Amino acid sequence: MSETAVQAKPRYSGKRNRLAKPELLAPAGNLEKLKFAVHYGADAVYIGGQKYGLRSNADNFSFEEMREGVEFAARYGAKVFVATNIYAHQEDLDGVADYLKQLENAGIAAIIAADPAIVETAQKHAPKLEVHLSTQQSTMNWQAVQFWKEEGLPRVVLARETTMEEIAEIKSHMDVELEVFIHGAMCSSVSGRCVLSNHFTDRDSNRGGCCQSCRWKYDLHADEESVMEQGQNPFTMGSKDLCMIQHIPDLIDAGVDSFKIEGRMKSIHYVASVVNAYRQAIDAYMANPEGYELRSDWVDEIGKAANRPLNTGFFYTTPGAQEHIYEPEEKPAPYDFAAVVTDYDESSGIATVQQRSPFRPGMEVEFIGPGGRAFVQTVGELADEEGNSLTVARHPLQKIRLKTDRPVAALDIMRKRL
Repeated sequence: MSETAVQAKPRYSGKRNRLAKPELLAPAGNLEKLKFAVHYGADAVYIGGQKYGLRSNADNFSFEEMREGVEFAARYGAKVFVATNIYAHQEDLDGVADYLKQLENAGIAAIIAADPAIVETAQKHAPKLEVHLSTQQSTMNWQAVQFWKEEGLPRVVLARETTMEEIAEIKSHMDVELEVFIHGAMCSSVSGRCVLSNHFTDRDSNRGGCCQSCRWKYDLHADEESVMEQGQNPFTMGSKDLCMIQHIPDLIDAGVDSFKIEGRMKSIHYVASVVNAYRQAIDAYMANPEGYELRSDWVDEIGKAANRPLNTGFFYTTPGAQEHIYEPEEKPAPYDFAAVVTDYDESSGIATVQQRSPFRPGMEVEFIGPGGRAFVQTVGELADEEGNSLTVARHPLQKIRLKTDRPVAALDIMRKRL
């Protein structure tokens, strides 16, 4: 067999061009977040390894943690993807083949890549890894999607700037899976192609070091004199967050195969709350498209997570000045993650929870679980693991016992109103 034949690129057949049900893809900044994302309904999670990703400040995963995450996800029928989406400089490519082989051996289902060198290296050295094209490639037309299909990629993550109309047009031409961001932070640049961070801090945005300089506070000067009025707030250039919970039918009808939530740096409470809401909305639509109605509690659940002001990004119109945040941000969500349930005794109605922020008797809290399970109660008597009475749960990660008004389960979340 000739060398050319051996190195020929695989051609994607298109047999998996439309998922039977849209995938809900959630972020996981560490192993604990991965478990919560999957438990609350994610079909797949995307994580970062310790190299080649764009979130160098996240906890990120060792290969041992990846294997544990893959094993946990498999129990729920979920998959794990790894972001290897940097634009590589020459020195970045040393060792990339070995790294990708280790991802393959850890059971990772796919990588998310932008640099053609990483794409080709994965296809050659780790053929069991699917390669999904990162949004960093700013793909917004079906001809570009066709190019990547012919390079052997089964999925393209479209640019955040792609409109609903363009998504439908791409899907009408191409039998490739389309992944689209539907919730989370939006970049002030074009799909992350920013050099502000490089300029201000020498931290490369496209090699994992973005310092989010667009969200800093700035004063306005001309000829070294401030032109801001006295008492005027410094401004930022940060965009509002994306939220498409109210437009699930449009996304599905346009042909989106994977609904992607942004936020590997977000909290467990954020990931669980947002995944929980979208999981219910997607399932409800797929079960009965004709009778589908948006439920207010899904929208409320999104609001209980820590978000910036929300909008629909580029899906329906080009965002204008009103879609950016120039003044101090609105007050954050009025809830805080107070504890996670680790055990529940049905006979006594006593739950054991692990403290994540202080709470005390008399405080109103809300318990939430997958599938929309939720109830509000007032905290009663508290005790530690030895049965000693407590006036407040103040110690981080301390195990606390309390009676709950309804049954709860492990990995349920208790949150408090601020």
